[in-house]
Amino acid sequence: TECVSGCVCPEGLFDDGKGGCVEEKDCPCIHNNQWYSPGQKITVDCNTWQVIVFTCQKGIWSCTEDVCYGTCMIYGSGHYITFDGKFYDFDGSCEYVAIQDFCGDKNSTGSFSIITENVPCGTTGVTCSKAIKMFLGKTELKLENKEYKEIQRDIGDDVHYWNRTVGLYLVIEASNGVMLIWDKKTTVFIKLTPGYKGKVCGLCGNFDDKSNNDFTTRSGLQETNALKFGNSWKQSSLCPDVTQEIKPCDVKPHRKSWAEKECSIIQSEVFKICHSKV
Repeated sequence: TECVSGCVCPEGLFDDGKGGCVEEKDCPCIHNNQWYSPGQKITVDCNTWQVIVFTCQKGIWSCTEDVCYGTCMIYGSGHYITFDGKFYDFDGSCEYVAIQDFCGDKNSTGSFSIITENVPCGTTGVTCSKAIKMFLGKTELKLENKEYKEIQRDIGDDVHYWNRTVGLYLVIEASNGVMLIWDKKTTVFIKLTPGYKGKVCGLCGNFDDKSNNDFTTRSGLQETNALKFGNSWKQSSLCPDVTQEIKPCDVKPHRKSWAEKECSIIQSEVFKICHSKV
């Protein structure tokens, strides 16, 4: 849209947005406030292995899209972002089903399940993910204390998986289209191929491109309350239900101004080059 015809350029030429006049075929493209010449290609990661390739043609981006994983994120003190982009907080202290593909069909055993073990962290009563259990067929992987161990069970199918370390993260990719990325602390990304859309359930939602039904309980009921939804996915009935949302800034109000001061660097000149991307 920056490359337009008008009174500033002779007939047949276009304003290139940078003070010059060019033919249509030479119109540049803009992405994240950066200019790109015609024919130039950039890549935008949609996951670790697959990318979307953009080609600039006559001032317009031409895109080819590869199949991308959906992503659920569990991080910090009880923060969740579902596959469909719903954000909520849940501070339960128990083991919970983060996601699984066994969702009520009695004739199906499912091919995977991911369990998060949440424990209190800090001094305000919030909880963090301490350990992750990943069930792939008859293989159980337990991620805890910055490492993981494999346990073979007697039941289930053979599901192959690969693991590697990428920077700070441990990446586990399975042959059934499930990927887990763990920072070895309190953050985990769960990625699924599109074939799982609408076929999964748990704290990460149902991955059907609609966020308004993500709070589906274990029994299949629609909930509007995050606490009732989260409580339904606990693994043990011995764990107490969460009855109230914890708001750390209300519990420790003197910390709020300090936190805002420390975090303000994100919106400062230091990170200005990133502001157009987030």
